[in-house]
Order: sequence, then C-alpha cells, then structure tokens
Amino acid sequence: MDVEGPSETALPPRSDPLRRRRSDHEAEPLASVPVAPSSPTSHTWQRSYVTGLVILDFVAIAVAMVLAYAVRFGSSDRGALVGGRPAFATATVITAVWLFMLAYAGSYDPQVLGVGSDEFKGITFATLRVFATIAVISYVFKLEVARGFVAVAIPAGLVLLLVARRIARQWLHVQRRRGRFQHRVIVVGDRWRVAELVAQLRREPNAGFAVVGACLTDADAQMRDSDHVPVLGGLGSVIEAVRTTGADTVAISASPDVHSGDVRRISWALEGSGVDLIVAPAVTDVAGPRITIRPVAGLPLLHVEEPEFTGVRRFLKGGIDRVCAVAGLVVLSPLLLVLAVLVRLGSPGPAFFRQTRIGRNGREFQCLKLRTMYVDAEARLGELAAANEGDGLLFKIKDDPRITRLGRFLRRSSFDELPQLWNVVRGDMSLVGPRPLAVKDEAFEGHIRRRLLVRPGITGLWQVSGREDQSWEDAVRLDLYYVENWSIALDFLILARTVLHVLRGSGV
Repeated sequence: MDVEGPSETALPPRSDPLRRRRSDHEAEPLASVPVAPSSPTSHTWQRSYVTGLVILDFVAIAVAMVLAYAVRFGSSDRGALVGGRPAFATATVITAVWLFMLAYAGSYDPQVLGVGSDEFKGITFATLRVFATIAVISYVFKLEVARGFVAVAIPAGLVLLLVARRIARQWLHVQRRRGRFQHRVIVVGDRWRVAELVAQLRREPNAGFAVVGACLTDADAQMRDSDHVPVLGGLGSVIEAVRTTGADTVAISASPDVHSGDVRRISWALEGSGVDLIVAPAVTDVAGPRITIRPVAGLPLLHVEEPEFTGVRRFLKGGIDRVCAVAGLVVLSPLLLVLAVLVRLGSPGPAFFRQTRIGRNGREFQCLKLRTMYVDAEARLGELAAANEGDGLLFKIKDDPRITRLGRFLRRSSFDELPQLWNVVRGDMSLVGPRPLAVKDEAFEGHIRRRLLVRPGITGLWQVSGREDQSWEDAVRLDLYYVENWSIALDFLILARTVLHVLRGSGV
C-alpha cells in the first residue's frame, strides 16, 4: 500500500558565521582543562545491558547444546561421549570458546548495540570461527568429535543467538523511545551543521542519542527555538559543557569552521574520561561496505565506492526475484483466486486494478493490484483533493471514502499487493525497491529522480521503517539510501521485516 507524507523542509537560508582561523600551534584551553571521569550512571546501563547479553547468549548456546545432544544421542543416553570425553565437559568447552569468540568479534561493543547490522555480523562470524576451531582441533589432534552433534549445535546455536539478540534489541529500542538507556550528546560545529546533525540523530531514536547541548564555532550564535538545543558556549567550552551536562558523547559535525587541530585537541582533552568522541563525515547516507579508510601521511581518507547499478550482483538479484515470484504465484494462487472472487462479490467491478506507474529509468508499466476501491475512485479524486493529508508526490486520506470494506482489510494485510508478483516475473518490478508512484515522469525532479535508477519494489526500506510515522523527507531519504546501498543481504532483511509487518497486520 502506498504511503504519503509531508513535504521536505529545509533549514533557513545560511548566514556567514564567525570564522575562527587558528594556527595548530596556538595554545588551546581545552588541553589544560582536566575532565572528570564520566559519572557512574553514564555507562551503568551499558554494563548492565552487556551483562544481560552475555547471560542471554549463554542460555541460547546451552539450549543449542541440549538440543544437539537430544537429537544425536537421545534423552535416555546419559553416558555419551563427544570428542572422547563426557558430553557435558565437551559442551562446556565449546560454550566457553563460543562466548570468547562472540566477545572477540565485537558483538558486545557498545558502538554496535542497538543499531546497524554489525552486531549480527559479529555473531555470525564468531559462530563460523567456532566451527572452524572445532574442525582444526579435531584434525590436528585426531579427535573423534561426533559430527552429528556439531552439525546440530552450531546452526541451532546461531539461530538462537540471532533471535535472542533481536529480542534484546527490540527491548532496548522500547526503552530508548521511553527516554532511557540513551547517550547524552554534546554537538560541536557551526549552527547550521549542528542543526542538521541534531535532526539526523533525532530521526533515529533507536540509536539512543539524546542531544543535551551544543558548542558553536560562533559562541554568540543561537539555535532556532524549534531545535530545542541549548547553546553552552564555543569550541573552548566543550569540556566544561561535558562536565556541566554529564554528557558521555561529543559529536563533531562536518563544519568548515572546525579544523583538524580542534578535533585533535578535543580528543586529547577527553582521554581517560570515558567520554566517546564521534566525528560526523560530510558524506552522509552511504553504507559501510561502500566506504574504505585509506590513511595517507596520517590523514584518514574516505574512499567512497560508486553505487552498483549493473553487473553480476544485479543479475543475481533479478534471478532471485523471478524465481521467488514464480514460486510465490504458484503457492499463493488459491488465496489469490479466493480474494479475487470476494472482491467481485463485495462491490461491482473487476477483481484486479491496473494503474500506470513509473518504473526504472522512467519507463511506464501497468502495475497490478487487487481492487480495494470502488470503480469510480479515479473520477472522485478531484473532489477529494482538498482533503489530502499528504504532500510531496503522494496522496493520502486517513479514512478514504473510496475504499471498500474488503479493501481496508486487503490494504491492512497487504494482500492487495500480491498480484504484483506477476510484475516481478515480467521484469517491471523487483521484490524489494522504492515503491512505484502513480505520477508523471516529469514529477521526478532533482535528487528524487535517483529513485528511478533501480526497479521499483513490492516492498522497500521505507515501508518497513514505520511508514505511517515517516515524513515525505524521510521517505525520500530512505528510498535513496536503498538505491545507493542496496545489497542482496539487505533485500532479505527487508523481506523478513515485511513478513513481520504483515503478521502484525500493519501492512507494508
């Protein structure tokens, strides 16, 4: 189901802030101001959360070991040997090695907890290392490890670990939306870059960054009232602001008025304080796999790879799309037939609705859906224009009178989108991508036109990211992020989240 949101907003016109040109050799008060270690409460939640994760991982691995033992030896065999030793002893060693590998892979690092995929990647890599370690030790020392036991324990443990971490992350997100378990952040830079960075941090409340103040390059400048960020001084006041607010993070924006010497002095002053330092690059909305750090003469240079719009991975994506779409049509054909009959019985008109949409490179195609509106819906569009609650390129009315009773169920369950599997088979669409819009090709102006570089999708990153709460600006940002950083792994993640949305009845 297509979703609409408010139009993109922009910051007020920029004025020239006071520029501070300073030699790297000038004395800087930051270096002489001692920073008290962060308060005991600033990292207490991190320690408690990590401790909970360790316990959760231990339970998940222990359950996998018990399951593997039961499958391999049966519940009645109490004296089975694994690796020539009692099963309990071997399972204990494997569990200890597994937990060590999880820590070594960085799956408990505070920087990866709560957001991104690095936490789950760490768990996967740690599990693979455990399997490799068992294989190498068995070969070198000629141990007869029960292959059936390992074949069950490792995959089962991986699945249980990932599920447990997902549940823990969901719990953490709930706590952060309630204002708990957050990082207290001081943002540094000129007022415009600070406002942009604050807005970006607030777009993702699950990351847990609560901005408690700003230090501006022009200490006399003020933030807008709508930013709700107190100004605590200039560059020379960063450490004092940290001490006053109890902040545990300093975020430096990509401001031309903050020079490398400023960043260096702030980092020196924060050493040993337990306060994290984050530097926001000028390059935004670029995924990690496309960025490589290349140090040159002590200068960390960011090398940004081009987005991939052709090549083997694109060919593979298209193949996966068509195979899955054909399989989906075969499996879901009885359901589609029943729904089509119900649509015909529910209101006069055809079961399927065809609408011209804009696809890849601006090519028009006929998008299929189960009809959810009365047949005169298009004719009534003009009279409802004044009631449009959306903006941008999309149209939205919360209680649209053109939608049938069955249509509301179809939209809420996303069953109305199932016929688009045929569009995927035809090559008009992909399983995952930006939603196709029913607007003229000319409407895609400026950076929004980059949505057309890939095939539109039945579901997408925007649809699984809380679509009802997303503004038009956020919708465009999420779509463009997918276009720039798509991957097959991301596609599977979006499909998995789509299934969860459908099961919860929130649609896609």
